[in-house]
Amino acid sequence: MEQSDKKISNPGSYLIVWLALMLLTVLTVVVAESGLGKHGALVSVAIAFMKSGLILFFFMHLKDEKYLIKVMLLLAVLTVAVIIGLTFSDIWFRY
Repeated sequence: MEQSDKKISNPGSYLIVWLALMLLTVLTVVVAESGLGKHGALVSVAIAFMKSGLILFFFMHLKDEKYLIKVMLLLAVLTVAVIIGLTFSDIWFRY
């Protein structure tokens, strides 16, 4: 049987991450109700990126992975961020 050198996270860290996700969800609702106009969508996307980062690092155990996997994920996230940024800039300059 092969032994893994991965650390097992304690349940307390999962609880803290879950509470942070709930807080960010409430913050998303507050931002949606605040009427920020054009900037509301951008703030909501930023909050969604933070929530996805928490899920990736803690629940999908990315924090325990090798450096190359983290760099590849960062490149993918940056690519999506550029595409979303270009979309937002097109909408802002058009209207």
